[in-house]
Amino acid sequence: MKKAQKSELVADLTERFGRASLAVVSEYKGMTAAESTELRSRLRAVRGELRVAKNTLVRRAIRDTRFTALEGQLGGPVGLILAFDDPIALAKTVTSFKEAGDKFKVRGGVLEGRPLTREEIQELANMPPKEVVMAQLLGLIQAPASALVRLLNEPGSALARVVDAIGKKNAGAAAS
Repeated sequence: MKKAQKSELVADLTERFGRASLAVVSEYKGMTAAESTELRSRLRAVRGELRVAKNTLVRRAIRDTRFTALEGQLGGPVGLILAFDDPIALAKTVTSFKEAGDKFKVRGGVLEGRPLTREEIQELANMPPKEVVMAQLLGLIQAPASALVRLLNEPGSALARVVDAIGKKNAGAAAS
């Protein structure tokens, strides 16, 4: 690879790291082309990608970025998995890729500048999706307003129930 190509690759990786919210370092020894293609298509579905580059070039690309913590996880043949949208969806995709068996392993990663271990990535994958968390938050925000509406509505409802009960009692007494 010529120096100009290396410079282009480092610039491309730096730009991708600038857009990424999560970066995961994985080992992919012995994966077949079909398994690699399947993983790449699953990652594309959640706005992620798998990149393979020399460790020295990756070290240059992560220098002075929030992904500098990846440097300790580099070494040997590794793949970089980058998330450009929902890091939870990408973590779920990566941890659920069982087809490759022991050929594909997650070493660790960085989420928004914070280093993650393999176990923390698994915990991230176990979190509910973004939409569910937003719906739960919306429910929490609406709960006080709903309680206030019920509280304000209760005296009128109680009065209506009392009037209805008196009316039924009087109608029952008149019928007898």
